[in-house]
Amino acid sequence: MDESATDEHTRAELQRSRGRWDLWSRYWDAIERDDAGIRAEAIEQAGLEPGDAVLDLGCGTGVNFAMLRDAVGPEGVIVGVDLSAAMLERARARVDEHAWENVHLVEADATRPCVGPERFDAAVATTAVSATPDVAATVEHVYDALRPGARFAVYELRLVQSGPARVLNPAIGTFYRAFGNWNTEEDVLAELEARFEGTEVVREYALGTNYVAVAEKQSPETTGDVRDRACR
Repeated sequence: MDESATDEHTRAELQRSRGRWDLWSRYWDAIERDDAGIRAEAIEQAGLEPGDAVLDLGCGTGVNFAMLRDAVGPEGVIVGVDLSAAMLERARARVDEHAWENVHLVEADATRPCVGPERFDAAVATTAVSATPDVAATVEHVYDALRPGARFAVYELRLVQSGPARVLNPAIGTFYRAFGNWNTEEDVLAELEARFEGTEVVREYALGTNYVAVAEKQSPETTGDVRDRACR
């Protein structure tokens, strides 16, 4: 596939994804209550501390914001990025309801640079990276946005990896694609391992089809104090 065809494919997938998430925005809070425990595990693996700046990629309606704010405190910064204007409208209502002055929202395509380099102490994404049409580009941009030593924690979906339950994979893949515009061409974990210096799966759920992984950006020998570059 040549570059122009690839770009056209990506644009079509982005349009499909935007429409899908605009539709689901009306129901997403109820849906994501079911996986609150897994999302909490991912956020814990990000290693956040009070005062940190954290990127919430594919933030949706803001279901992670309360947990992230508990971790970084009122002095920290949360930047939520999402492609869907309808999702962000509900996220903005949540932010306004709680008067969270340190939560900022960005409507953007995660496959392209949408935040500045080395601004964040951590990033989280919950079932978001695999919904992008270019997983490698998304992972690359998150890597660039992180400071040295920062972690990218993800809660992600995949097919059954081994055993007789693999017979369920065609149905699982069809469901993922229909429900969340799942990218069938790329493997999130493989892209994390290819870009980050250290990647580990820390928890698996539901026959391994749901997992939490953390990837770490290597620290240079001398890091210095980079806190003053936070997104504030």
